Amino acid sequence: MKTEQLQQLIRQQKLYFSSGATLPLESRLESLRRLEKSLAVHEPQIYSALRADLGKSESESYLCELGMVRSELRYMLRHTKKFARERTVATPLAQFPSRSFTKPSPRGVTLIMSPWNYPLMLALDPLIDALAAGNTVILKPSAYAPATCEVLKTIVDDAFEPCLVAVVTGGRTENEALLQQEFDYIFFTGSQAVGKEVLRCAAQHLTPVSLELGGKSPCIVDQTADLKVAARRIVFGKFLNCGQTCVAPDYLCVEQSVQKALLDEIQVQIQLQYGKNPLKNPNWGNIINEKHFSRLVNLLNQEHILYGGETNPQTLQIAPTVVSPCNWESPIMADEIFGPILPVLPFSDLNELIQIINSRPHPLALYLFSQDSAAISRVTQACPFGGGCINDTIIHLATPYMGFGGVGASGMGAYHGKVGFDTFSHCKSIVHKKTWLDLPMRYQPYTPQALRLIKRFLR
Repeated sequence: MKTEQLQQLIRQQKLYFSSGATLPLESRLESLRRLEKSLAVHEPQIYSALRADLGKSESESYLCELGMVRSELRYMLRHTKKFARERTVATPLAQFPSRSFTKPSPRGVTLIMSPWNYPLMLALDPLIDALAAGNTVILKPSAYAPATCEVLKTIVDDAFEPCLVAVVTGGRTENEALLQQEFDYIFFTGSQAVGKEVLRCAAQHLTPVSLELGGKSPCIVDQTADLKVAARRIVFGKFLNCGQTCVAPDYLCVEQSVQKALLDEIQVQIQLQYGKNPLKNPNWGNIINEKHFSRLVNLLNQEHILYGGETNPQTLQIAPTVVSPCNWESPIMADEIFGPILPVLPFSDLNELIQIINSRPHPLALYLFSQDSAAISRVTQACPFGGGCINDTIIHLATPYMGFGGVGASGMGAYHGKVGFDTFSHCKSIVHKKTWLDLPMRYQPYTPQALRLIKRFLR
C-alpha cells in the first residue's frame, strides 16, 4: 500500500471516530459480535493458514490461538458495559459541594502491529480490547506469516468497514510508512530491536505506546520441586510452537543436587510428548523461515548437545534439544533463543542465582518450580519480570483476569481483559461543581482569615 493510500485510510478513520460512531456501547458490542461470527465462518481457513506458516496442528492452533481469541471475545462481550461506566470517587472537603468521577474514553485511531509467532492471537487479542474501548484500528500483521496474514485480512474485511478496522499487508516498507503517520495510540508486539524503532518514531508525534517484547526468560528448579511434573511442564512450555514463544522458558537453572534426575525426566518427557523422532511427528511444527533456522543451527554448532539436535533444512525443522553443560558466557546465553533449544545452567546458591538474573535485562517471564515457600517468596519479590508461574510455565498469559506485559527491556504496558480495555482508553478525571454554594476564600483579595480557613480545609 502506498503512503498516499495509508494517509487516506487514516483520514477516513479519523473522520469516522470524530463522528462519535464508536462511542455507543451497543456499537462496540456489535463490532465484537461481527468479529465472532467472522471467526466462526473462517475457522477452517485459520487452521490451514497456521499449518502453512508454522506447521501447527489443529489442536495447537485452537489451544494457543483461536481458543484464546474466543476467550477474550466472550470476556469482553460480558464485561465491556461494566468497564465503560463512569465511576464516582471521593471528593476533598475543600471542593464541596461537588461530585468527582472518572470516565473512560477511547483513545481514537490506533495502530496494532503484530508478530509472526502467534499470528492470529497476537493480532486479534489487542484488536478486541481496542474495539471494546471504542477505538478504530489499523492492523498490521507480520509478512513472515503470509497465509495467516491473508486470512486475517479476509476475517476483518468480512466483519468491518475500513473506516473502523482495516488490515494493511506488506513488509518493512509498509511498517516504515505506517510509523511515519500520526496515531492516537500504537500497540506493538515483536522484537526489542523493532520496538526501539517504534518508540523512536512514536516520539516524533508524542504518541503513547505499548511494547510487548521478549527477552531471556529464566526457569528455575530447586531441590524441593516435583521433578516429574516440572519436566512435563517445562517441555510443554519450552517446545510449544517449536520454542517460538515470547514467554517460553529461555534457559533452565537447576539446583545441582537434582540436575541429573531432572534432565533424565526431561528426556523422557520429550519422547512422550513428541515421539522418539520428533521430525517425523505430524504435530511438530517448523521454524518460521530460513533466516531464523540458520541462526538456530549456528547456535547448535557452538554448544554441547545433551539430547536432540537433529535438523531438516528442507522442512525448516529442529528437534527439541537440550544443551548441557552450559555457562553464563556461552554464545547461546547472549540473546533470546526463540527456538526449540534449552540450555541448562546448574546452581547451588539461590541468592547468588537471583543476583545473576537481576544483573541481566529484565525478562518477560520467570518460572520457578519449588515447594519451598521461603524460596518462592524470595524469587517473586527480588526478581523484576513481567509475569510468570510457580510450578508451571506459559499459562499466566492465558487469562483475561490478569494483565500481561513486560518490564524494562521486555516491554511497557499490558493488556488482556480489563487491563486491555484500560490500555486502549484514556480515563478522564472530572469534577462536577455545584453552583448553590461558592466559598469566597479561594478568591483574591486574600486575608488572614481566609488563609486560616484555607489551611483548615487543606490539611
